[in-house]
Amino acid sequence: MQKVKIPEISVSNNWRERMIEKTHFSISNVLRVSMVAASIRFIIEQQYLLAFTTIAIMLLTLLPALLQRNYRLTIPIEFELFFVLFIYASLFLGEIHAYYTTFWWWDSFLHTFSAVLLGAIGFTLVYILNDNPKVQLKMRPGFIALFALCFALSVGVVWEIFEFAMDSFFSLNMQKSGLVDTMWDLIVDFVGASFAAILGYVSLKYKKAFFMERAINKFVHKNPHIICSQESSYFQMDYKTQERQNP
Repeated sequence: MQKVKIPEISVSNNWRERMIEKTHFSISNVLRVSMVAASIRFIIEQQYLLAFTTIAIMLLTLLPALLQRNYRLTIPIEFELFFVLFIYASLFLGEIHAYYTTFWWWDSFLHTFSAVLLGAIGFTLVYILNDNPKVQLKMRPGFIALFALCFALSVGVVWEIFEFAMDSFFSLNMQKSGLVDTMWDLIVDFVGASFAAILGYVSLKYKKAFFMERAINKFVHKNPHIICSQESSYFQMDYKTQERQNP
């Protein structure tokens, strides 16, 4: 009687997915608990505005979960974790705990990080359109990279407008040194977005692995009601194939 061999790769992949989910769950909850603890301390110290702001920031980290529940989306763990970390670092540490003034490089670091992430998101949007058979327009790698760059820069500009509005109407100091701060923010946005756009262009042009390829393929595979084609026409592999090749 021939023995049936259980595929070890599938078991390994499932184990890895569970470990990633547990890690994401733990990190996100630790950050949320720290914000709840901080808000309680602010209430005790009668700093009610800081307490309210901290609670609002904590609730903002739940946005990906709300989107998944209300719009039947499955957001990859990598995207959700990046979002929670960015909100925590930029608003809670940056604004509440004044990391922007304590560490001179904090603002530039976050702008660069967010620009890379936004560039990858812009790349993903056009990538999904290219894979949709209902869309008759097929865009070249150069245009997709340009769109990713412009998308990230546009969001950066909107954020600078938001900072200006908050400083003007609520007498905050989000722009710090004014025009100089705004220009350096836009410059580092351009650097980060260019980095993501170049990597995306290389991956499409020369069929090389994109640094967020796994998360993108997972999003495409797990949202068939949004993306009609579950196969990656550029990377020439779908999510399951990639999982088999990268146990």
